[in-house]
Order: sequence, then C-alpha cells, then structure tokens
Amino acid sequence: MSDTVIQPRPMGHPLAGQRMTGAQMIMQVVADEGVTAIFGYSGGAILPTYDAVFLYNEEQARTGGRQIPLIVPANEQGAGFMAAGYARSSGRVGVCLVTSGPGATNTVTPVRDCMADSVPIVVICGQVPTAMIGTDAFQEAPVPSIMGAVAKHVFLVTDPTKLEATVRTAFEIARTGRPGPVVVDVPKDVQNWEGIYQGTGMLPIPGYRRRMNELAERSVDDAEAARFFEMLGEAKRPLIYAGGGVINGNAASELSELCLTFGIPVVTTLMGIGAFDTTHPLSMRMLGMHGAAFANYAVDDCDFLIAVGSRFDDRVAGVPAKFAKNAKRIAHLDIDRAEVNKVKRVQWSHIGSLPDALRALTAYGKREKFQRDWGEWHAELAELKRTYAMNYDRNSPLIQPYYVIEEINRHTKGQAIISTGVGQHQMWAAQYCDFRAPRLWLTSGSMGTMGFGLPAAIGAQIAHPNRLVIDIDGDSSIRMNIGELETVTTYDLPVKVVVLNNFGDGMVKQWQKLFFKGRLSASDRSLHKKDFVRTAQADGFGFAQRLERKEDVPRVIAEFISYPGPAFLEVMIDRDAGVYPMVGPGQTYDEMITGDHIPSRHKVDIKTPGPSEMF
Repeated sequence: MSDTVIQPRPMGHPLAGQRMTGAQMIMQVVADEGVTAIFGYSGGAILPTYDAVFLYNEEQARTGGRQIPLIVPANEQGAGFMAAGYARSSGRVGVCLVTSGPGATNTVTPVRDCMADSVPIVVICGQVPTAMIGTDAFQEAPVPSIMGAVAKHVFLVTDPTKLEATVRTAFEIARTGRPGPVVVDVPKDVQNWEGIYQGTGMLPIPGYRRRMNELAERSVDDAEAARFFEMLGEAKRPLIYAGGGVINGNAASELSELCLTFGIPVVTTLMGIGAFDTTHPLSMRMLGMHGAAFANYAVDDCDFLIAVGSRFDDRVAGVPAKFAKNAKRIAHLDIDRAEVNKVKRVQWSHIGSLPDALRALTAYGKREKFQRDWGEWHAELAELKRTYAMNYDRNSPLIQPYYVIEEINRHTKGQAIISTGVGQHQMWAAQYCDFRAPRLWLTSGSMGTMGFGLPAAIGAQIAHPNRLVIDIDGDSSIRMNIGELETVTTYDLPVKVVVLNNFGDGMVKQWQKLFFKGRLSASDRSLHKKDFVRTAQADGFGFAQRLERKEDVPRVIAEFISYPGPAFLEVMIDRDAGVYPMVGPGQTYDEMITGDHIPSRHKVDIKTPGPSEMF
C-alpha cells in the first residue's frame, strides 16, 4: 500500500476471454479499478466473493503481483466508515464488502453519511439466491428499497451476464459528478455463476453520462468571466466561502491560486477545512454555528461573497435572509445545479467542474491584468483575527480540551490526518487544529454520526500507511464503535486515539445547560463504570494511558505522538468546558454567543429556541 493513486488498467485486458465465476469477476473489477484495500465482514450470502478475494491474493503472492488486503472490522458499520475514511483521505473510491440481511443494513448509516458528505464508496453486499428474493429467506433484506433512499444509486444484479459491467459502472457513478455511495446487491447464485470475463464494458446509462458530459463541456467563457471580474472589481470587501465540494472536486490547488493571485480572503465550512491552508494570512478559518467569531464577522462585513462548492446549509446560514447581510452580490460555483439558488439567491453562478472553472477565472484575470488594492480590507480582517481570536481560560487548574488540542497541533504542524467523532471534541479539533492541505480533516459533517472517528482513522491509515493519523474522539462517540480498537491492533496500525473524557454527551449537555435550564436528561455518564485505558490494553495497545494533571500535558502528548505503534490516550478534561463561539439555532451572527473568553461585537441574550429549531 502507498499514497500513490493507482490508475485503472488500460483497454485490452490481459484476462479478457478467461472463464471466471461471478465472484471472481467482482474481485477482478475491484482490482482493475485501482482499489488498494477492501473493508468488510463475511457471511453466508457473500462467501463466494470472499473466497474470490482469498484466491486473488493467493495468485498475486505466487506471481509477485499486488495483493489487496481485506480489513475485517468489528461490525459492518465500521467497515463502511473505514471505506469512507479511505476515500475521504485519498480521493479514491472506498470499497465495503458485506453479507446480506443485517450485514447490508448495518451499512445504511455509513452509506447515508457518504451521500450527505459526497464521499465515493462502493458497497458490495451479498443477497439470497435470486429465486428466494421476496420469500423472507434467512438473512434476506430488501436492500434496493432500503438503500434507494440513502445512496447515490443502487443495483440489484439478477442477470449474471451484466455483473461485470454493473460493478464497473458502480465505480464510475461513485466517482463522477458529485461523488457518492453506490450499492451493488449480488445474489449468491449470481456470484457462483460462471462466464467469460470481458475486461471492459459499462452498463448503458445514457441519461447520467449525458449529464456528466454536459458538465465536462461546460466552461467559464469570457463573457461569464468578464461579468465575474466586473463584480469583483466593484467590491471593496470580497470573501470566498469554500465548502466540501472544493475538496471532493479536487479543486483546492485551483482555489488557492485564485485566492493568492488576486488577494481574496477565504472562510471555509466544516467540510471545507483544508481547502485553503489555515495558516495563511488570507485564511479566516471556519465559519458557521461554531465557526471562529472573526470568520463570522468577516462574512457579515463582506460586500461580495463567492461561494465555491458550498451549499448555504443551516449550520452556516441559520437565517438565510440575514446571512452575509452586507453582501451586495453573491456568486456561486458548484457541480450540482440543485444547490444554486436553493437557499440564497445569487447574482452570478456557474455549474460545472470546479477545477476547470477556477482555472478559467484565474487565467482570465491574469490575461486582463486584473488588480485591486484590498489592503484596507486585509487590515480589517487581521484586526478581526486579533480582537476576536479563539481563546479559553488558560489559568484554569483543570485540563482544558483546547489546550490539549493546541499541544497536539504544536507537534503535527498541520500535516497530520485528523479524524473525529461528533460533538464538542469535533468542534474543538476544527477550531484549534491547523490543516495545510486538503484531505487531512475527516469528520462526519451533514449526518453528524457519532462513532465515525475511529473507523475513519483506520481507513485513512490503510490508505496512507506512512502518515500520522490521529482520531480525536469523545467518550460518548467512541463508545459507538469502540470494538474497532481491536481492529487497530489486529493490523498493527500506528493510529493514535485520544479520548477527551467529560463524562457524557458534551454537546448535548451544553445545549441542555443553555436552553433547558441545566436539566441533563440522559446525557450524563459520570456514574458509568467504563475504563477506557483497560479496554485499550485488553485490545493490545502498547501505549494506553490516562492523563489527569495539567502539568503533564506537554510531556504525555509528546510521548503519545511519538509512540511508534498504536497509541491510546484518555484525557480527563474540564467536564464543563463548552464550545464557543456558538450561533444558536434560528439565530444570526449578530446573536453569536462567544463565551467568557472571546470578545463579542454585540450584547447577546441567550434565547430558548423553539421546538422546530432544536439542533
């Protein structure tokens, strides 16, 4: 395994014409697509394909070829999130291989998670034999009906002669356009069928390919570019609002070139973190519900907002009419037409490939020698950063989570792959970690799935065996998939796992304290008996420690990061530490709660949200 992207084999496949089982065809297509690892859990209905994986790797070992390891998790949800971590960190399609019935249904959450965050994975699941479908056979589930609501596309293969083309087409759909998860449901008899391997060929999906071709052919022409630069030229306070589409679309370098060429500052969404180097002076870091105060104030102050691969979701534009309230114009670049004018009306838009569009705009601006002096705006933003900087009680005798993450960041210098669960620790990591490049930040954004962090870190480590991978997790989130600690040690992966333990569902408790008069209904874990360190030790972690004293933080973090193998660290943090800033549901950036240690432009009264505004 390596960090190098392996391209699919060219036309004229050396195995074309060879007789194979359907299961062997599945495995061969997976290999042809450049997949370097498979994540999955076996079972009766998928056993033929598992045997094909074994036979494929046995043959590769005999001939000196490239084997494709099969990583076995504690459960299928873990496999789905490992495939997602692999895909998010590498840009390649992740593969999840599971059995029928509960094996397939256990992947529903990761499939929906990937759909919500536009992550390309292919889930191949076994199904009962074709003749038994619909009879409530043992371990049967209606996968097309279930997955059809949450996946980009679902295939049920009942014609074995179309199996090879179907699997290959699944990869095409997963990676093209707006990426997403594709599910292939394969009955056991189709896996056992024998036929001739073609080595090429796709299903006829003319409507989809026509839309993809239209996207590929759509470019920013000179008239469009001229209008864009006319608006940019009239702006005194332009700002780019970059989302996860920049990363999913592999457009980070093109975005950076546009920003640096013309001096346009950047805020990013949670999913867009890493699209622009967070340490650069033009970076205003993350905006939104828990974005930096200075980032949100920059959005309020800008007069021209340029949305790139972002969708004005509720965590960013809680009150759409008052979002970017001083922006006279908004431009929007995206690959998905449905996102443009969905939430916020814009005055200029382009639907198509983001790298191509950004390159075209930069080239036009250079050709026309476009130049503006935004020095005053840059100075205003620098002052916002100084005045409203992230901060906390640095004199507290208790271990503050922000301090722990700052110390981790001091060692990683924005170069590590960081995954998280969901909750307070997720937001602290987003706020206090640096990311010098894309695909270093792995988190469940739109779905907000607790339990994501550990399996995603495993997938990322498999994709990048030589990179430092750290899962920053919470005591409640890690419980969701804590069985994957054993997966880390089974494969001797040097994943670093840090659990910020505040005895409960920290984000839920924060909301309950703010909006429910402190009634901690079902969110307090202080009476639970879980010993995380012993759990890690039982699963084979050579480094498994609990950090309880503030003065030990620098030393222990250094030892944790430098440990050569799997490492687990539980940190007993201030259980009352909160995530600030915070923009309450249904509220504007003017109403942002900045806490006790970050200044605010406005006096803010905490309002109790209505039932429809919760979370």
